[in-house]
Amino acid sequence: MSIHLYKTSTPDTSNGAVDSQVKSNPRNNLIYGQHRCGKGRNARGIVIARHRGGGHKRLYRKIDFRRNKKDIYSKIVTIEYDPNRNAYICLIHYGDGEKRYILHPSGPIIGNTIVSGTEIPIKMKNALPL
Repeated sequence: MSIHLYKTSTPDTSNGAVDSQVKSNPRNNLIYGQHRCGKGRNARGIVIARHRGGGHKRLYRKIDFRRNKKDIYSKIVTIEYDPNRNAYICLIHYGDGEKRYILHPSGPIIGNTIVSGTEIPIKMKNALPL
């Protein structure tokens, strides 16, 4: 993965780097609005915990944790930032045309192929049953 260093304009942006492979535009059919209650309010909506609240609106990405499409090869298309967890996610296109998000395993880059099943090679990106 290549890293793009950008020019410092303020002290806040010093030593900044952006990964050039990370995209920020999610697929519309794989996200939905997340109702975020809380923000320091009780059931009636009254603030009871001070100095909490606000923040940016976050959309939830549907992640395929089960990886239950067996023996169908898929290709990593994008690596994206997920605001709801501290791990990157990647969009994969299966051979039958379906698209899903999975947690980004360490190592694979855009264009690699991954597969899940029982009779597959043991690699960092592949998913085997326990």
